Amino acid sequence: MASHRKSRPVGTRVAGIRTPALATAALTSVALLSQSANAAPADDRPSLEEVEKKVDDLYRQAESATDNYNAAKEKTATQRKQVDTLLDDVARRTEKLNEAREELGSFAAAQYRTGAAAPDTATFLLSDTPQDYFDQTQLMGRLTNRQKGAVDDYVSEQSATMKKRQEASQSLQTLTETQSDLKTAKATVQKKLADAREMLSELTAQEKARLAAIEKRKQEEAARKAAELAQQQAAAEKAAQETTAPQESTSTATDSSYATKAAKALAFVRAQIGKPYVWGATGPDSYDCSGLTQAAWKAAGVDLPRVTYDQVNAGTTVSLADAQPGDLVFFYDDISHVGLYIGNGMMIHAPKPGAYVREESIYYDGESAIHSVVRPA
Repeated sequence: MASHRKSRPVGTRVAGIRTPALATAALTSVALLSQSANAAPADDRPSLEEVEKKVDDLYRQAESATDNYNAAKEKTATQRKQVDTLLDDVARRTEKLNEAREELGSFAAAQYRTGAAAPDTATFLLSDTPQDYFDQTQLMGRLTNRQKGAVDDYVSEQSATMKKRQEASQSLQTLTETQSDLKTAKATVQKKLADAREMLSELTAQEKARLAAIEKRKQEEAARKAAELAQQQAAAEKAAQETTAPQESTSTATDSSYATKAAKALAFVRAQIGKPYVWGATGPDSYDCSGLTQAAWKAAGVDLPRVTYDQVNAGTTVSLADAQPGDLVFFYDDISHVGLYIGNGMMIHAPKPGAYVREESIYYDGESAIHSVVRPA
């Protein structure tokens, strides 16, 4: 008779040992969980280097938006003055127009009383648009020379007043648009700065310490590059002195004049060290980058434009190797930052929100960040 043994459950061998199916399933689950854990990233947060780059980009974007804000603010101030001037002019002309109309009215009343003119002449002379009537030879022939002069003055003043009113209206519209641009630029700056602060606030104390270490290494590299530039400039200056005749030249006189002005700018900017960066500020208690350079050169008697992308055109471009104390050093492709060169590869600048006016290497953000060097006087 056939055997009725129960079949054994199918299992697998692990190290030569047959394991039950249930154990096999458990092992398979563990393996799958292990694979899933290995496949998923332990932390999807950005690295510190990525955080630093994003924060720096946000600060740069905020500084670029600050330039737009500064330009709109300056334009708004100019347009407001223009509007005020036009409105004052319109008011004066309107008063003069009213006086001319009163004079015409007296003529019309006298003519009506004496019967020297038809009754509709008074209505014509007191109307707002009498020009069509004035062109009629028959009517003009009935006016005296004095009356004709009054009519001509009235028409001329009315035309000029209307023109000024139109100019004032257009200027008011332009001012409104510029104020809107100013508001937009301000909101953009505030948003970029808020985003940067939020990213930094999410870092742990340990991450902040590591970020500070990264920044320190960048500063050390920047200082090394500045020292190299100082050596190169010193060598070039020595070589130039050895090959130049000891006679006074126009070039030397020009250099001396520039050095005198630059010394005043440098003395001013050194006195600002330690004051806070505040976007849109032009001193005396705080500055943004272009506000600082503008104030420094103003102390030397040189007027610079307000924003970086105008300051970069307010002088002569020179090579980095030929940079002299007092020159303006511009950064980034969008020319959104500027500092005042003080020699030896160093500058004084207002760096960014949360920082203070300080002396720093021109390589603070790497050599590729340097856009150009401009001599403003």
